[in-house]
Parts: sequence; C-alpha cells; structure tokens
Amino acid sequence: MKARKLGIFGAAMTAIAATALTVSTATGGPEHAEHAQHAAIGEKAPDFTLQDASGKTHKLSDYTAAGKTVVLEWFNPKCPFVVRHHETKTTFNDLYEKYNTKDVVFLAVNSSNRDSGVYGFDAEYAKKWGIEYPILIDESGEIGKMYGAKTTPHMFVIDSSGDLRYMGAIDNDQRGNMSGDEYVNYVGQALDQILAHESVSVSETKSYGCSVKYRK
Repeated sequence: MKARKLGIFGAAMTAIAATALTVSTATGGPEHAEHAQHAAIGEKAPDFTLQDASGKTHKLSDYTAAGKTVVLEWFNPKCPFVVRHHETKTTFNDLYEKYNTKDVVFLAVNSSNRDSGVYGFDAEYAKKWGIEYPILIDESGEIGKMYGAKTTPHMFVIDSSGDLRYMGAIDNDQRGNMSGDEYVNYVGQALDQILAHESVSVSETKSYGCSVKYRK
C-alpha cells in the first residue's frame, strides 16, 4: 500500500514538473536563453534589440550582418566622467568623426533606471553635445548586465563578425591630465587594429567612471 502511494505521489510530481516546464516555455524562459549570455573577449557579443531616445529600434546583429564594426558606449549624461569626455575633451565626438565613415557604427547605451534621477535626459544632452549617434534606452538594465557594464563610460568594440574584440576603459587617462605619447585611446587603438585585420594588442582594461545606475 505504501509503495502504491509513493507511485501515485511520484506520478503527480512528474505531472507538476511537466506543467511547470510548459509554463516556463510559454512565458519565455528557455526560449530567451540568449539573455543568459555574457560578454567575453573573442566570443560572439550578446545580441540585443533596443529603442533609442527617439523611438527607433536598433538590433546589434543587423549592424554586424551589414559588415559594420560596432562601438558600444555605456552612457549617463549626468556622470562627470561622461561630461568630461563629451563636453570638455570631446573624446567621443572625435572618435565618431574619425571612424564613422569607415564602416564603424557608434551606439550609446543608457542602463539608468527610471528612479535614478538621471533618467530621461538623453535627447537633451545629445543635442547639447552634438552627439550624432543613437542613445539606446536599457531601463531594465538587462543588456547592461549581459555585457557586464559597470561604469559610465564602459566601452565594448564588436567586429563585423559579431565577435567582441575590446572591453574596458575609453582610455588610460582616468584623471584627465595625460597628453602626448603617454596618452592611449584604447578604443581608437582597437578600431585601427580591427580595420587593419590585426589582432587587438590590448583587448581588455579596467573601466573607470560612475557606477551604472541599475534598477535595485
């Protein structure tokens, strides 16, 4: 009798498990396994689809399929480090002007949550700073966490094959006081080497800046 009860219990648990699996699949669990990916040098960059501040949709793999190298810049217009590179030193606009005609696409990504106090200013600052490339909205923080973006700015360079070739700081000038030969723009260096079909000599560095204001 005891064995029969256990058999009934086991069958019931199997049925429950099967039902749970069906619900998980229906609500996007296993089918969205790509969102469990994480960015790693030399591997395919996690694909994503996000809208920019004007409502236009951008899909990473559409750009790489078109033969474009993609630069991702984690963005927060109220972060002093972002302000420095967009307003004081124009680092990003200089990069854009140099490389956007060479099959390179620039995309900023803002993963600040709605209650952070820095949400919703992208269009205003894009106009103020003359940013000509899209600023994508990642309010949930899902894409930022997939990439392991920790600071603003945090940079990622993806080649036309979809492989992640560089991740880290924009440059080696955290204090903003370097010049001449001691200054290295890591993103520009990576782009030069990728476009020349060379290996990237410095593929990963520690990013610096403000912490990304993810949803709690």
